[in-house]
Amino acid sequence: METEPRAQRAAQSPEDRSNPNHSADWTPKVVALDIDGTLLKWVDGQTEDYETITAPVHDAVHRALDAGAHIVLSSGRSPHGMTRIADLLHLPREGADRLWVVASNGAVVFRYPPMEVVHEETFDAAPAVAAVLEHHPDALVAVEEREVGGYRVNRVFPEGELSGEQVITRVEDIVGEPVSRVIIRDPEATADDFIELSARLGLHGTDYVIGWTAWMDLSPVGVSKASGLQHVCDAIGGLTAADVLAIGDGRNDIEMLRWAGRGVAMGQAVDEVKAAADFVTDSVHDEGAAVEMSRWFPPR
Repeated sequence: METEPRAQRAAQSPEDRSNPNHSADWTPKVVALDIDGTLLKWVDGQTEDYETITAPVHDAVHRALDAGAHIVLSSGRSPHGMTRIADLLHLPREGADRLWVVASNGAVVFRYPPMEVVHEETFDAAPAVAAVLEHHPDALVAVEEREVGGYRVNRVFPEGELSGEQVITRVEDIVGEPVSRVIIRDPEATADDFIELSARLGLHGTDYVIGWTAWMDLSPVGVSKASGLQHVCDAIGGLTAADVLAIGDGRNDIEMLRWAGRGVAMGQAVDEVKAAADFVTDSVHDEGAAVEMSRWFPPR
């Protein structure tokens, strides 16, 4: 397998920054991995059938474990949508400590198995949701319903976009109490529509991330994958951001890539994600996550 990604050789942007953590003698102690578009070959509109871990990714993850690194899954997914990925990666190993997982874009941190939420941030999402719906009245709204392993939604989302059961609920009840994350989706709009709207509204009292499509994640102010990973490092003890290799492809990965000692964007990421990273690896279709991990944990 190549150790210098094609995307980096071709584009050379961004170049490796002058950070001592990027030298050949640095070894990550934590590998934080996004899921969709990083570990999985996500394509808009696909169903859960695409949830397949390839051999190069699986092997690279286990070489990192062999070297003593902690693997932390870090995703915008809700917790119930992440345990299957841990199972596909065969994490944790038999006899090992439970896995650390950062879910809901950092609002939820849990251990697995069994699932135990050890940290959660919540907020009052009602004002922000109302502001968005004023401009997109037909948008879909969802929050995690952990008890049923699914979501409370105002209407059913397109097939494959949410995992688990969808329980139809009035918007007033969906955001009637503090929540950790709200999804707003408008199949008739574009990501650029949501980017323009969020900039215009300001969405005071909440943070937000726009996805590949007209998909907006609302979260508590100051909460991101970076804050969730900081909680994990503090809980493990003796680790800082400088010890972390983070790999991701979405706008919800930007804070994580900036925070980590080495932040790596996938080759298919949009320009603003690449600009936040220290390095750009190959695309998910060319096993970019495995390529980057192999740089630090090479095959024997």
